[in-house]
Amino acid sequence: MMFRNREEAGRLLAGRLAHLKGEGVVVLALPRGGVPVALPVARALGAPLDLMLVRKIGAPGQPELGIGAVVEGTPPETVLNEDIVRVLGVSRGHIEREVEAALREIARRRALYLRGRSPVPLRGRSVVLVDDGIATGGTVRVALQALARLGAGRRILAVPVAPADVARALRSACEEAVFLATPEEFGAVGSHYEDFGQLTDAEVIALLDRAARQEGTAPG
Repeated sequence: MMFRNREEAGRLLAGRLAHLKGEGVVVLALPRGGVPVALPVARALGAPLDLMLVRKIGAPGQPELGIGAVVEGTPPETVLNEDIVRVLGVSRGHIEREVEAALREIARRRALYLRGRSPVPLRGRSVVLVDDGIATGGTVRVALQALARLGAGRRILAVPVAPADVARALRSACEEAVFLATPEEFGAVGSHYEDFGQLTDAEVIALLDRAARQEGTAPG
């Protein structure tokens, strides 16, 4: 299945999520690419749109090797892969420093993207988590775990495309999962879009401002 762009993928997802309208759900986008997918979903469901900000914790000397992640929230959640931490002998001091840096970056991005708007409360509410596609599922799995710890009542994962094996695994990690395409031969997320250009911060801010105007929560 080929999507014209992220907005079209979002409209198609919204059609598959119509049963949630009127249930008071919250839509969370994983930035940057999840934002233009999530906007049509939030609009169709009459739901507030917010961000789910996740930062990877890198291994000492190997920042690209993730040993866990920090997910914003009240309080923020740290999810570690204890097996990797143990095998590598990662110190608690390293983890604490990485968590502090991740929280600073999360705060910076929230201030930049949402311009002072407060996070939408999640406890007890159904949450639709949206991204533009999934390759390995690592970030999404951490986000779903954090949502459970933060008290979300029901977690619905909504993603246009994911590899078949990853989709099967993620279905058991949440209460409901909606995928528009789950190819056995996957490639990369971008190969399933005609237009998969990288979004700038300015474009993300404009999309979130549009959502805020529709919700009546825009600044000023």
